[in-house]
Amino acid sequence: MPRANNKPEDVIVPVSTWRYKVVGIIFSSIFLGLIARAAYLQVVDRDYLQSQGNARYLRIQNEPPTRGMIRDRNGQPLAISTPVDSIWMNPSKILEQKNEYSYKQLTKMLGISRDKLLGLAEKRKAREFVYLKRHLAPQDAKKILALNVPGINSVREYKRYYPAAQVTGHVVGFTNIDNEGQEGLELAFNKQLKGRNGRTQVLRDRVGHVVEHVEQLSRVQHGEDVTVSIDARIQYLAHRHLEAAVKRHKAKTASLVALSAKTGEVLAMVSMPDFNPNDRSELKSRNFKNRSITDSFEPGSTMKPFAVAMALEADVISPDTLIDAEQGSMYIGGSRITDTKKLGDITVSDVIQKSSNIGSAKIAMMMKPRDLYDTYKELGFGKKNKLTLKGEQRGILANRKSWRPIEHATMSYGYGLSVNTLQLARSYLALANDGVLLPVSLHPVDEVPKGKRVFSKETVDQVSAMLELAVSDNGTAPKARVDQYRVGGKTGTAHKVIDGRYQDDAYLSLFAGYAPISDPQVVLVVVMDDPRGVDYYGGLVAAPVFSEVMNGALRYLQVAPDNIGNKHGLDNDDEPTKLMIKRATASVNVDQEGV
Repeated sequence: MPRANNKPEDVIVPVSTWRYKVVGIIFSSIFLGLIARAAYLQVVDRDYLQSQGNARYLRIQNEPPTRGMIRDRNGQPLAISTPVDSIWMNPSKILEQKNEYSYKQLTKMLGISRDKLLGLAEKRKAREFVYLKRHLAPQDAKKILALNVPGINSVREYKRYYPAAQVTGHVVGFTNIDNEGQEGLELAFNKQLKGRNGRTQVLRDRVGHVVEHVEQLSRVQHGEDVTVSIDARIQYLAHRHLEAAVKRHKAKTASLVALSAKTGEVLAMVSMPDFNPNDRSELKSRNFKNRSITDSFEPGSTMKPFAVAMALEADVISPDTLIDAEQGSMYIGGSRITDTKKLGDITVSDVIQKSSNIGSAKIAMMMKPRDLYDTYKELGFGKKNKLTLKGEQRGILANRKSWRPIEHATMSYGYGLSVNTLQLARSYLALANDGVLLPVSLHPVDEVPKGKRVFSKETVDQVSAMLELAVSDNGTAPKARVDQYRVGGKTGTAHKVIDGRYQDDAYLSLFAGYAPISDPQVVLVVVMDDPRGVDYYGGLVAAPVFSEVMNGALRYLQVAPDNIGNKHGLDNDDEPTKLMIKRATASVNVDQEGV
């Protein structure tokens, strides 16, 4: 029987054509849909693609303003802005880089390690703008950009520069790295100086470089220049001599204020220790204090002229009135008041010339305590001068219904109240300006401001003659004299209060005065805190600084000399002054003979 043949026969399997048709229709539909969508986006709704492209490459770029200049009264720049470039990165672009050579060169120029750069990029990868290095010189930034590292760009900024450096550090202040005022005039006039950013729409390429400025959305508003009353020449002179005195006498701190006697403008304001605002490594908060307004102190004997002026105004004394100085020691209510010398009967003029605490106390006690308080209040003590500078202190002027006799006495020679250097300088304006107290100003003054009369012209003329005696050979401050000019002023040597107690070996040395006596132009106050050298009296420590600064200030301001050829600082033709000198000399001789 033949074997069966298992070879399969050729079989024709029918294929369903509808499947091909379905698949063809689906793909055709998709293709047609894509064509239709592309046509729609490119012809009908092309704004969509543009918006998507713009979202990736169109950016708003801020244009920083130039901060306004600060100039002194003569137009000298005290603060200016210089153009600099800051380097920034797009973190995502940096993380995409594979070129090790570019990394090496970039990090070397930036002064950071590769790991730090990558770590910062990883940390901020969700952002598109991260600063890497601020305020580079334009030529240095140009070298970095020349590497052509994708994601590395620059932006133009401005850096503040202070030509006078530490000479004007405390009064001008400084800005932070974002050009915002932080201290001094920079902070006081920040709104006026800083201006407003401009906004420009720019087109960037894929690595972040600007390829086109599309539209200016808002114009940049540059800051306004500010002119202040400071005279850079006097400021420099004051800084130099105050710094030298601090070193010579090993003082802890010091301050100086010079005012225009006619207008109340601040001509100079210096504090020690100083700082250089151009060197940010020196920007330590303890050095920022403008001690002319922030530090309050008991002004000591510099207050005696006001007690005398008050009594002269009330007509209870005259310059010739005799005062018994009790041979240098007196008790009031169990408390002892002393003088540095044993003085007997002295005139009121001698009280100022010899700086007698006992004489001043007795004169003040001829009046009611309230009279002294009211006089001090009228002179501006216990109130701020509102110069807009941060940190100004009002000082202390206690308003008491009933003062003890000892408080009444000590207030007359500067104990029991506190003032700052600016307040003390302003109070002397009343003596230098025919009895009218002027407001102080950091802005140049075109017209004499309205002041307040505190004393009559006759009274201040008498007090000025006494203050001129204080700088004579027989006074407490012959070192305050200025060649060819008549000068008047008063020394102060006050014990410091530490932990609530007066210290026997810690002092404040002061001198306050004005010149020339015939027609005062400049009021100047010098305060030296805790001198630790051989000398500590105001006449030996502060008065020489007054002399040097006043000498230069009068010449810078072209003030005509009123005492040519008189080495003693007194006018030979001034008969009342000569008479006072004669009386003072006679009283001293008698006193010395008595001792």
